[in-house]
Amino acid sequence: MSWTRSAAGIALLAALALAAARVGVSAAPAGGCAAGAKPGTTTLSVQIGGRTRTVIVHVPSGYGGTKPVALVLNLHGSESTASAQEAFTGMDATADADGFVVAYPQAAIAAGPGYDWNVPDEPLIGGGKAPKGAPNDVAFLVQLVSQLEARYCIDAKRVYATGFSGGARMTSQLGCDAAGTFAAVAPVSGLRLPSPCAAKRSVPVVSFHGTADPVDPYRGGGEAYWSYSVPVAAKRWAAHDGCAAKPVTSTPANGATLTAYGRCRTGAAVELYTLAGEGHEWPGGPKMPRRITALLGAQSAAVDADALMWSFFAAHPL
Repeated sequence: MSWTRSAAGIALLAALALAAARVGVSAAPAGGCAAGAKPGTTTLSVQIGGRTRTVIVHVPSGYGGTKPVALVLNLHGSESTASAQEAFTGMDATADADGFVVAYPQAAIAAGPGYDWNVPDEPLIGGGKAPKGAPNDVAFLVQLVSQLEARYCIDAKRVYATGFSGGARMTSQLGCDAAGTFAAVAPVSGLRLPSPCAAKRSVPVVSFHGTADPVDPYRGGGEAYWSYSVPVAAKRWAAHDGCAAKPVTSTPANGATLTAYGRCRTGAAVELYTLAGEGHEWPGGPKMPRRITALLGAQSAAVDADALMWSFFAAHPL
């Protein structure tokens, strides 16, 4: 087992230790704002692309089911699961505070103790290709949004995606391949600009990455799927979005640097939060055990990624 696989597996087990048990259901979707959904967390089994897929959905505490609310898809990392991502990011609390639905889909390529996403034309951890017959996860996630819009009272102009590590690379792909569905994206520890990028619109992007990330190094290198640096990825997104060539840098908190590209086409923005000394972690997320940070690097509380990305999302509807 490779070092990265060992780290990913241990991180998953730690995150699972934080997660609460959920009840699985597989009822057919009802009619959106007339569906009668209630606040709380549910695990759904959905039929998409000829497969049964899993998604955990958290409906915020103030949800009334009559006023459309935003939807955020939150994608787990490689060798992880939906329930681990829910625990790892702590986003349910932000959803309750700000009144949006957050959904945690689960990938389908079995890997280690969890699952990997099928990022188009990209290798998996270790350099292998996605197995033959692996699902088209871009299509899955777009269709999942439609199913969730049928079950819950969702504002179609306020659908967003975030994700961690392999889920961040998948999120980056959604920004290019599903720009008509996702108003903005927020990759954490995994920002890329897929090439070619099919998006015809300027896609708002906010990202977070630690300078001491041992899995997806900030300066590039490492796994086959990871070559150029995170600042280069942000610069490429800025060029795609027609932003000003020179970014503005600031220090919103001790240990955090914000690189912001402005004057983008159609009001878009590209923002990168660089966390000094942080490892392969979710900034401001629930505290992980020392045995995890020893492998994945230190956590940073300099910024709250959940709060910052929600503020960014709220400012950038379709």
